[in-house]
Amino acid sequence: MSNRPYRALGAIALATLLAACAGGPGNFSYSVPDQPEGASGYAEKPGWATRKFAVAAANPLATDAGYQVLKAGGSAVDAAIAVQMVLTLVEPQSSGIGGGAFLMHFDGKAVEAFDGRETAPAAADEKLFLGADGKPMPFREAVVGGRSVGVPGTVRMLEAAHRQHGKLPWARLFEPAITLAERGFKVSARLNSLLASEKFLQNDPVAAAYFYRADGSPRAVGETLRNPELAQVLRKIASGGSKALLEGDVAQAIVDKVQKHPTNPGTLSMADLAGYQSIKREPICSDYRAHAHDFRICGFPPPSSGAIAVGQILGILAHTQAASLPLQDGVPSADWLHLYTEASRLAFADRALYLADPAFVSPPAGTWMSLLDPAYLATRARLIGQAPGAQSMKTAQPGSPGGIKTSFAPMPDQVEYGTSHISIVDSHGNALAMTTTIEDGFGARQMVRGFLLNNELTDFSFAPTDANGAPIANRVQPGKRPRSSMAPTLVFDKATGALVMSGGSPGGALIIHYTAKTIYGVLNWGMLPQQAINLPNFASLNGPTLLEEKRFPAATVDALKARGHEVREIGMTSGLQAITRGQAHGQTLWLGGADPRREGIVMGD
Repeated sequence: MSNRPYRALGAIALATLLAACAGGPGNFSYSVPDQPEGASGYAEKPGWATRKFAVAAANPLATDAGYQVLKAGGSAVDAAIAVQMVLTLVEPQSSGIGGGAFLMHFDGKAVEAFDGRETAPAAADEKLFLGADGKPMPFREAVVGGRSVGVPGTVRMLEAAHRQHGKLPWARLFEPAITLAERGFKVSARLNSLLASEKFLQNDPVAAAYFYRADGSPRAVGETLRNPELAQVLRKIASGGSKALLEGDVAQAIVDKVQKHPTNPGTLSMADLAGYQSIKREPICSDYRAHAHDFRICGFPPPSSGAIAVGQILGILAHTQAASLPLQDGVPSADWLHLYTEASRLAFADRALYLADPAFVSPPAGTWMSLLDPAYLATRARLIGQAPGAQSMKTAQPGSPGGIKTSFAPMPDQVEYGTSHISIVDSHGNALAMTTTIEDGFGARQMVRGFLLNNELTDFSFAPTDANGAPIANRVQPGKRPRSSMAPTLVFDKATGALVMSGGSPGGALIIHYTAKTIYGVLNWGMLPQQAINLPNFASLNGPTLLEEKRFPAATVDALKARGHEVREIGMTSGLQAITRGQAHGQTLWLGGADPRREGIVMGD
């Protein structure tokens, strides 16, 4: 890769560019850092540069746990396990051992995709989210309780990845989270503010006692919160592996919580938990050209829609004038946003029709790559009006890749939430991007043994068919994995195979746009990862054009409206993490960025 994106290196903070060597494997001994009280809202971040390794995560305590593992000679997977266990404790609203995750891994030679997505219980069927009247339930009624809880897959997936790529002992990687759970951690401003606005968590007595005071107010910013129950569970998993979570007394506690919910019980069983299998899948990789340089963008295949949607958006844009349109006053122009959101409409139309668990749904034309075929994307791009003043299509229709028609009906619009992202590069030549979730903020609002259960089943279509009875690909079926928007992404130099970037974000369906924005900013606009992350957010889910509020000039908004866009300016709280490879003064560096909209940081040596 050329040095072009990294000429501004002197503008980023180099305080973390340390010369100390990492210790040898097996020397890991966790020490509790000074605990920051990270604010929510928007806080400018400088960007980071390191030489040997780097870890980017959504909370400083989680990042530090990963840093200490890497410092001790651990692998990227080792660090991800430590990070995830700490996130279970300090960022419980977003991810944890009660949820699922997708992990993209690169060992210097091969790219692998580890699927830890939740599955529907064996007793679930396509009527799971239909009310007595046969109509889809209101979203919140479906979420809160046991009905929405899928079989959690994060721990079993991480266990499989560790067997293949771990360097430090599995049990040692739980020490940071166990120590913090027993000694306590300080409640961050973000967790406090989310607890203050949360409407359902206090309905669960266990969660209410942990997260709130006796008067119903949330735990205060800076208050020390201890979680000995979680520490006990983590000790069991540290010594007994994923079986300690998915079998035995912890599993029974999960099942009891789900099946005995007083108003909204679910069907999750002991057999569902014990039988969960993580899957290693073939990554979705597509070519991308920017500034006469060829890249290879690799992401997660179905049941995630992330890689295909990101690849379609970028691939369609490549067949438009987008590359010739520079930023205006540091933000995307109205002309560029027109092209981007039109490409997004086309991608999301295909997503709604075709994408679901590949064990239940066949890809169009026999391969998911049909949706990324350059000839197909060129055909889709011709649907975009590119002349000056050309009008928005407003709502796109799905295409027919390979000329194949499908019997499925498009999935109706449905909200998606939650999630956290981790990007890591280690000193051994490994790298990963892992997006992890319990879906909605605080998941199903059910707390068991110190952790929250997911509501991942609400990522399925509530309606199993359309009005004409045609089935929806992403409907509920026993053992099925719900469609996801998570988009952990690894970018490579196509000619050399060298890693260029690891990145991803939380944000429901908007994950796709946050990730695409960052990739485009780095590859096309020559930005440092922090600069690309800082860009204002924008999107279309095949409806209105969404712009991050108070971040775009009025003239840009007016120009889009003049082209027929229904513009909505909204809060778009991404949680991007990214690490890219750069050069400065003859040295190869890892350049890291963390989203100013959340409390994450990057650390490394």
